[in-house]
Amino acid sequence: MKTVPRVLVVEDEPAIAELVAVNLRHNGFQPIWAEDGDAAQRELDAVLPDVILLDWMLPGQSGLALARKWRATARTRTVPILMLTARGDEPDKVAGLDAGADDYITKPFSTQELLARIRAVLRRRAPEQDTEAVTIGDLVLDAGTHRVGWRGQPLRLGPTEFKLLNFLMKHPERVHSRSQLLDKVWGDHVFIEERTVDVHVKRLREALGDAGAMVETVRGAGYRLTAQPQAAARAG
Repeated sequence: MKTVPRVLVVEDEPAIAELVAVNLRHNGFQPIWAEDGDAAQRELDAVLPDVILLDWMLPGQSGLALARKWRATARTRTVPILMLTARGDEPDKVAGLDAGADDYITKPFSTQELLARIRAVLRRRAPEQDTEAVTIGDLVLDAGTHRVGWRGQPLRLGPTEFKLLNFLMKHPERVHSRSQLLDKVWGDHVFIEERTVDVHVKRLREALGDAGAMVETVRGAGYRLTAQPQAAARAG
């Protein structure tokens, strides 16, 4: 029997929440509504959803604060978060992505756009088909166990950062443009901006710590992973 994906809708405006829920139900999803952070946390404590639709402006804790909290918690760290907000400026989008959101939807949005973005994050969350381990220098990634290590020490990566690193490590020393990375890592980037790549590369470097220098910026071209990083290349 096919499992219906659960979508936690964290939205304090009942009319918007109901509209989203109706469209989700009609398109094969199971919506669960929470009107604030406390209600959302109770739902998360009970059953983890497959996706969280998170409004930025909420009573009590903001969506931004909730995203940071859930990303810092082991149980909820890998649940995809789509930020819903009327804030459409680039600094706001970057703030949402930096807080841990996987994608960002500006209100008002179309139903088709919302559904496409939900399906895209679900595809990205799907397990890797390969189970190979790959080693570049002292950096080791095992797709089968979903583990990354640097000089024998385990590293914690989010699902998108893991997939990004997996691709870069399998194609070392080659420069990949932002557009190419969107194609290969995200898979469906109809609604995803190239700026999103920069944010996830920044997150990947932070998660890698000392190994972050291996992910180099090639100005005007894109990014590459190298076993012999140049100190100046990381500045981008």
